[in-house]
Amino acid sequence: MPLTSAQTQTLERSTKPGLRLQTVGDDTSIFQISDSLWHIKFRKKDGFLFSLSSSSLPSLIEVSGKATPLLRKETRIPYFPLLSSMAKLLLQVKHHFLLWLAGFKEACCFHRALFFCASSKILLRRTGQCFLLNGLIFLGSLFILRSFVIPILSWILPDQSDHISAMAFYSYLRSFLIHIFYVLWFYPLYIFSLLLGFLWYSDIAKYSFEVIKEQETSKTQPFNNSKKNEAEKSEGVDGLAIGIGEQVYSGLLLTIFFFEVFIADSLPFIGKATSFFLLSWMNAYYCFESKWNYSGVSLNSRLDFFESNWAFFAGFGSPSVIPGLFFSRLISNGIIGFLYPLFVLTAAGTQEKDIIDSLSRLNDGVQGRKIPIFYFSQRISTMVLHLFPSGQKEN
Repeated sequence: MPLTSAQTQTLERSTKPGLRLQTVGDDTSIFQISDSLWHIKFRKKDGFLFSLSSSSLPSLIEVSGKATPLLRKETRIPYFPLLSSMAKLLLQVKHHFLLWLAGFKEACCFHRALFFCASSKILLRRTGQCFLLNGLIFLGSLFILRSFVIPILSWILPDQSDHISAMAFYSYLRSFLIHIFYVLWFYPLYIFSLLLGFLWYSDIAKYSFEVIKEQETSKTQPFNNSKKNEAEKSEGVDGLAIGIGEQVYSGLLLTIFFFEVFIADSLPFIGKATSFFLLSWMNAYYCFESKWNYSGVSLNSRLDFFESNWAFFAGFGSPSVIPGLFFSRLISNGIIGFLYPLFVLTAAGTQEKDIIDSLSRLNDGVQGRKIPIFYFSQRISTMVLHLFPSGQKEN
C-alpha cells in the first residue's frame, strides 16, 4: 500500500531539513531518504519500515503506530563504508548459498524422470539401457569380483603358508590374476560404457526436449530470443567456433576441463575441495548442454550464463559428485553412470533462468558475481585450434 500525502508529509517533517524523500521505481511503497551523508531505502510493510539499502546495515526501523509511518530521528542509520562493504558481502554470500541450495534441490527432483519416461517409450528404453549397463553389468561385475572372485582366490592362494617363498608366490599370483581381471574386463567395460553412455545421454536429452515441446510445459525457454542466438552463433567464442562447429569446440573445451579436474585433485590440502567443485560444474554442464543445444542457445550464451550463475550449477552438480566421497573411483563412476540419466532428465525439466531470477528478486535484486570457470579451458582450446588451418585462417 503506497504512502498517502499526509503520511509522506509526516515522514518528511520527522527528518532533518535537507533530506529528500523519493519513491523507487513504480512501487510507491518503496521509498528512500538521501542526502550527502544518508542513503537509506525502505519498504513499508505492516506499519514498519524495513531497511532495504545495501549501503546500510539491514535493520528494522521503528515507527509510531501502523496507520502513520513515522521515521524517528534517533533511528536513522549513518552510512559507514566499511560496514556497507560487509553488508554487501553478506548479501552476496547469502544469495550464492540460496542459489546453491536451489540447484541441489532441482538436481534431486527425480520424480521428473517418471513423467518423462511415462510420456515417451523411446526415452523409457534409453533410460533402462543406461540402468542396465551401468547398474547391473558394471556395478554387478564389481560386486561379483569383490564378493566371490577375490575370496575364492584368497582360499585357493592363502596368505598363510608353511613356506615363506610359497606365501610370496601366492600373493604375487593372486594380485596378478586380479589385475588381469581388471585389464581384460573392467577397464574395457568402463570405456565402452562411457562411449555408449554419451550417445544414450544425448538421446535422452533429445527425447526429453521433444516431450517438453509436446506438453508445452516450457513456454519460456532460457535465452528465448532466436534472432539473438543466431547472431551470437555467427560470432562464436573468440571467433573460433566458426568453421569447426560448436559441438567440436564444446567437446574440446570439456576434455581440457576434465584434465583440470584431474590436476586439481592431486593438489595438496585444497585438492579434494577444488576437484569437488570443478567436477560438480562439469557434471552440471554436461546435464544442461544438450538441453541448451536443442533449445537453440549458442555456445557463447551457455558459457556466459553458466559462469554468471556458478553457485546454482555447483549445487546442481553436487549430488552426482557426493558418491566419490564415500567409495572408490571405479565404484563412484559406476554409481554416477547409473544415476546420470536421472540428472539429465531433471535438468531437462528445470526452469533454471526463472529460478535464478526469482531468487534475485527475493534478495532485493542482488546479482551473482561471474566466475571465469572455463577461462583456462578456453585459452588452451584457442591455442589448440590455432594449430589447424581453419583456426589460422579464421584468426
